[in-house]
Amino acid sequence: MYKLLGGDGRAYPSAVPGRYGGHRRSRIYGRLDCPSALRALGRGGYRRHRVFFATELDALAAGYRPCAVCLPERYAVWKALHPSR
Repeated sequence: MYKLLGGDGRAYPSAVPGRYGGHRRSRIYGRLDCPSALRALGRGGYRRHRVFFATELDALAAGYRPCAVCLPERYAVWKALHPSR
């Protein structure tokens, strides 16, 4: 059983693993093979703040933004919609 976050930001059990990973403190989500996230995981400390989402829509609805490294096109769109961030 896996634990995922829904669009409401609440955890729920899932028989299927999440397709996207996120960092609870920075509120960033990205692909599970993101080079930046993998480096952070390798350094340690990141793992305890790691969350998972079934879909990108869940991540966005929960208030997370796309990763600029592994999702640059989605990040550019997000940034254009949120210029003050």
